[in-house]
Amino acid sequence: MPLSDEHRKKRGRNFALAGVLVALVVLFYLITIVKMQGAA
Repeated sequence: MPLSDEHRKKRGRNFALAGVLVALVVLFYLITIVKMQGAA
């Protein structure tokens, strides 16, 4: 039972998921800033 290999895969997937979530948050943040600046 190669625990290290499975662990490495899971960690890589977690990093990818975290990266996508952070990117989405930043994207929404930037869109909100631009919308507020356009409305002002």
